[in-house]
Amino acid sequence: MELFWLMLVAAVMIVIQALVFGRRSLAPIHYERKLSRNRCHVGEPVEMIEILENGRALPLPWLRLEAMLPMAFQFAGTTDTVISEGTVYQNHNSLFSLGRRTRIVRRHYMVCRQRGSFRMESALMTTGDLFGLARVSRPVQVRMQMMVYPAYIPLDHMPEAYRSWQGEIETRRWINEDPFLITGVREYRSGDPMNQVHWRATARTGQLQVFQHGYSADPEVMILLNIELSEQMWSIVTEPIVAEYAISCAATAAADLIGRGMKAGFGHNAIMPSEDEADARLWPAYGSEQLTAILQSMAELQLRLRRPFPQFLHTLLPKDNEQRLDILIITPHYSEAMRTEVERIEQAGSKVSILPIPGVEELKNAAK
Repeated sequence: MELFWLMLVAAVMIVIQALVFGRRSLAPIHYERKLSRNRCHVGEPVEMIEILENGRALPLPWLRLEAMLPMAFQFAGTTDTVISEGTVYQNHNSLFSLGRRTRIVRRHYMVCRQRGSFRMESALMTTGDLFGLARVSRPVQVRMQMMVYPAYIPLDHMPEAYRSWQGEIETRRWINEDPFLITGVREYRSGDPMNQVHWRATARTGQLQVFQHGYSADPEVMILLNIELSEQMWSIVTEPIVAEYAISCAATAAADLIGRGMKAGFGHNAIMPSEDEADARLWPAYGSEQLTAILQSMAELQLRLRRPFPQFLHTLLPKDNEQRLDILIITPHYSEAMRTEVERIEQAGSKVSILPIPGVEELKNAAK
């Protein structure tokens, strides 16, 4: 008889704990996920921070947290998270207990290893009782976006053709600055007149800042990227290493030009998330905002061909255009059709330079 009552009490206790840790266990659980920054370059580290908070007076015996994250993020190994990798996404699975009125902050360090625009929409929390009689799950919306810009290439590692073109552009600039053309701010240098001090920027940075002036003959440079590996390519890029290197060259050139106070623009013949072909062109402009817009365009472009590059060149400038541009074409190949369009653009008054991109074998050997 005593055994019967013992078993009955045990059964009642099991049912009660199933009810206590069952249906509404996750209602007071708060989950938040954020990034230390939402923009970076390929190869740079980022910290992902997770905050879990149990607002109820009872602990959770176990809590499983699952999240699907892009394979573009390489996480440092942790003991409390199991990572299952696929081709596009990786599943993060964590299992732990959560005490009463407890707040946990978890930090994950990752490296962004792939260019692109990535969204992280949700996570799934699951909990239950000690004996598996009750189990409840709740999706949590996090809605984060990470913009990963292409990596920069050190200027002394850029192709020789770029360094030659860079010197040619510089020699065509006037030595004297234009006092009426302000392109930004820079740190104070010995000899700078005090009437050029930018006091707001100085107060904001804590270091003496002065106005940066443009030049009277600053060239307006349009950087054009061709993602075609060959004239026969018609859709998807089959050697991403070549296209990604070309994109990094374009990003380095844009940052170099704008950093030296010149106007730079960007155009390409790849597919963008939007269907508006105008998004594939950013006309030359000064400043950090222009560089950010160029880098974002580079992050979002897909390695799929929108149109052949000769067609893109043919529609680049309207026939009645009077603007004279310095055009830098970054391309893995240079066909006769491209040459014809380049000659037409030069006859209209613009100057065109070609930056050839090495082939896949040469890039792989250079990486070793």
